[in-house]
Amino acid sequence: MIRLLLIGAPGAGKGTQAEKLAEAFQIPAISTGDIFRHNVKNETELGKQAKAFMDRGEYVPDSLTNALVRDRLSHADAIEGFLLDGYPRTADQVVELDDILGAQGNKLDVVVQLTADTDEVVRRLLNRAIEQGRADDTEDVIRRRLEVYEEQTAPLTDTYAARGLVVMIDGLGEVAEVTGRILTALAARGFSPKN
Repeated sequence: MIRLLLIGAPGAGKGTQAEKLAEAFQIPAISTGDIFRHNVKNETELGKQAKAFMDRGEYVPDSLTNALVRDRLSHADAIEGFLLDGYPRTADQVVELDDILGAQGNKLDVVVQLTADTDEVVRRLLNRAIEQGRADDTEDVIRRRLEVYEEQTAPLTDTYAARGLVVMIDGLGEVAEVTGRILTALAARGFSPKN
């Protein structure tokens, strides 16, 4: 059982690593980005609200995001452990997550921070935009998202580091190589995959 947060700039490889780690630990990977994209695609009320912010490269407001995450973490598959990708992103969301988990008698076990060079991240995201036809990934929007990340999200690392939860991992390299680095770091903290 592990309650894991994966943090890092957009394009640092969080989504890819989330899949690998969720499979290894047999826990759900909970990505707010995927939840938002699903709602946008299906034109739900939340999706329409979220789309306006996403199109500008800005974060969806905490009130919308918190409600989604609170609901998702109450599902049966997340009770025994989970991997969060893309939440929390602000100091207020850290407080909200502490509240959500505290109400269940739980807390985060470890925070894996993927690090990556900014220019490499921009290159990755531009390639992904072409491959996946993602209109939200223009260079200007990507650079704005990275600025917003630095302003709002990077300080969370300090909060979690003060709790002794942060493990820094180089996110550049082959996927399997990065996964191996993460698994080694988690094993050193007493968390081993189920398979």
